[in-house]
Amino acid sequence: MVDTCFLSRGLTTLAGLLLLPFGSLAASQIEDQAEQFFRSGHTNNWAVLVCTSRFWFNYRHVANTLSVYRSVKRLGIPDSHIVLMLADDMACNPRNPKPATVYSHKNMELNVYGDDVEVDYRSYEVTVENFLRVLTGRIPSSTPRSKRLLSDDRSNILIYMTGHGGNGFLKFQDSEEITNIELADAFEQMWQKRRYNELLFIIDTCQGASMYERFYSPNIMALASSQVGEDSLSHQPDPAVGVHLMDRYTFYVLEFLEEINPASQTNMNDLFQVCPRSLCVSTPGHRTDLFQRDPKNVLITDFFGSVRKVEITTETISLQPDSGVVESSYKKDQMVEELMEPLKYAEQLPVAQIIHQNLPRPGIEPVFLFPALAGGFLTTRPPETKVEGLASSWGFYSGIVGTHYHGFLQNLRNQAYEVHFLNVVMYEDCMKGYNTEYKFMSIYFQKCIVLV
Repeated sequence: MVDTCFLSRGLTTLAGLLLLPFGSLAASQIEDQAEQFFRSGHTNNWAVLVCTSRFWFNYRHVANTLSVYRSVKRLGIPDSHIVLMLADDMACNPRNPKPATVYSHKNMELNVYGDDVEVDYRSYEVTVENFLRVLTGRIPSSTPRSKRLLSDDRSNILIYMTGHGGNGFLKFQDSEEITNIELADAFEQMWQKRRYNELLFIIDTCQGASMYERFYSPNIMALASSQVGEDSLSHQPDPAVGVHLMDRYTFYVLEFLEEINPASQTNMNDLFQVCPRSLCVSTPGHRTDLFQRDPKNVLITDFFGSVRKVEITTETISLQPDSGVVESSYKKDQMVEELMEPLKYAEQLPVAQIIHQNLPRPGIEPVFLFPALAGGFLTTRPPETKVEGLASSWGFYSGIVGTHYHGFLQNLRNQAYEVHFLNVVMYEDCMKGYNTEYKFMSIYFQKCIVLV
């Protein structure tokens, strides 16, 4: 008996030891599945477009931002996925010779302030604090969805900034600055909070390359209009407007984007070459060491367009001829029956009482309710109040009915009832030669209901 128990325990222990590898294998598979779940893919695109400059002489910075806004919308990113921040409203500036317009090309060829522009942050809302809150998602709960960056770990985000800057900073409205360290830390928070899959940062400002020197988060590609120690220059002066319409770097980037369509295979390496020093005067720069993919394998539309994953297959799919059409379980008789029923919401409205209820009619002779006896003339004036005007300003003259009607109006005055005449056919100006102070109408009453 003891040997049998010992043998049973030994077999149980041996079985447990044999199952250990299988248990660890199962745990490993679960861990792999979890890792695969959190491994990001690319399913949506977002854009954060920021103009940080105020005042009329910075017209070009607003035009820069609106031009990029126009391009990303044309390539498929909807307004719901764009956060547009404009520090000044050039379209409504009193110096603007063409109100409600912002032009990005000389001779006023292209108005980038169209009818469908949705500005999310305007004027003094464009601050360093609000910009960082948008990026990191630390926004008050009362903030509407249109002012939020609702991205996730499957989102590719384009961040475009333009304004006046220097070595390691960008000015906001000539009153505050954001440094390259603050910007780098904000991007790190976004990565830790799984707010992006890949990020493209573009900045058009003086010494723009200094703004991406401190970046340390993965999957970031950065472009700048000038190197440290260089100025970014303006472009397209317009005598009618009186200022430059755009900056050089953004102008040539947008010319490049105009040739892109949603199906284009143009890659980021092509974007790096759009504005050589001979055109921009400054030296544009870019940084790709934090980016995991080769820029030549990154399509422009991965950031500037909508996500359209299309799988092409040569597999032939045959349809079964006997596969019947699935019919709806919602029968026609059921639909007709529901249409015949009174609407549920009507039970909560006064119209339900008007249509469906037969309420008592105090103080009214039956002769008044017969349509055949209710013909006559009605004189109207503008009523002073709803009921008093009805009782004092309406006169009804029609022989026998007139007698009953005066008593009926007096009853209304005393008890403050409300009168509803339904299905009334009126013929105006049927009587002539009467006092012009009144408006005469021939009326045929089909139904009259009095409500308390």
